[in-house]
Amino acid sequence: METFDDFDRAILTILQRDASLPLEEIGAKVGLSRNAVWRRVKALEDRGVIRGRVALVAPEAVGLGLTVFMLIRTRDHAPDWLERFAKATRDIPEILGAYRMTGDLDYLIRARVADVKAYDALYQRLIRRVELADVSASFVMEELKETTILPIGS
Repeated sequence: METFDDFDRAILTILQRDASLPLEEIGAKVGLSRNAVWRRVKALEDRGVIRGRVALVAPEAVGLGLTVFMLIRTRDHAPDWLERFAKATRDIPEILGAYRMTGDLDYLIRARVADVKAYDALYQRLIRRVELADVSASFVMEELKETTILPIGS
């Protein structure tokens, strides 16, 4: 785990909210010069703390208004099966997250699709690529919180 001073924490918090802010504005908010902010951001990037800067797109605006969580169980836990499953999840663009889990559930997938018909197409593509013992899906009725902002504590 990385250790951060107050300036780094403040810069990370600001960038998570709006990475398009000019360095001068970030500097004014944290009490550093433009160049000092640039050096710190560059160091955070070089250390892999900042992995990239992106635009957050409204899913509904691009026709992906339905979030689905797929709960997956498998009979196969061999490394080659996992490699095929991981590749399949990486190759299907609607899949936004895939996680190996503890407990009853083997894997959890978070996906964005247009509607239930689009979910079925995603499901069909996935099961053609890798054998699964059981797949159930839960559709999000209301999004109470969705964020990319990590809490950068002191």
